[in-house]
Amino acid sequence: MGTTASPDASTAADREVLTWQGFGDASRELTQQIVDSGWVPDLIVAIARGGLIPAGAIAYALDVKAIGTMNVEFYSGIGETLSEPVLLPPLMDVSAMDGKKVLVVDDVADSGKTLKMVMDLIDEHGLSLDVRVEARSAVIYKKPVSIIDPDYVWAYTDKWINFPWSTLPVIKP
Repeated sequence: MGTTASPDASTAADREVLTWQGFGDASRELTQQIVDSGWVPDLIVAIARGGLIPAGAIAYALDVKAIGTMNVEFYSGIGETLSEPVLLPPLMDVSAMDGKKVLVVDDVADSGKTLKMVMDLIDEHGLSLDVRVEARSAVIYKKPVSIIDPDYVWAYTDKWINFPWSTLPVIKP
């Protein structure tokens, strides 16, 4: 069994609820933070699956067309995580990052292990080739237990988060 990163959604009485409208506002405000910092990425990397929708929204808001995906599994169930995040295929061609400014996007830095793993991978790739890869990270939410401090954060919470794309039941045949 894994470790508990956050309260179990089925027992957490008080939750952070993000609506689709709230997500729209959050993604625009997060993008404004990035623009205000004076740093604009050449490439956006979404951490799948949670970072796919935020990364797409930020990419459109910044007019960045180069997008990649890192498939990382960490949650094995609601509130249950594996001991360490694991990269899953298909693997992104990291040579696309060579010499670029890369923005890594996820929905939440909960334990922070997934985001840290991806940031470390990008850093190691740049070091191994002696190419400068300037990577920053953006998340909608950061939790107090996170081991990493993302560069851009929309909101802070210690509650279980209901995201609009993952709260409804799976559609099955």
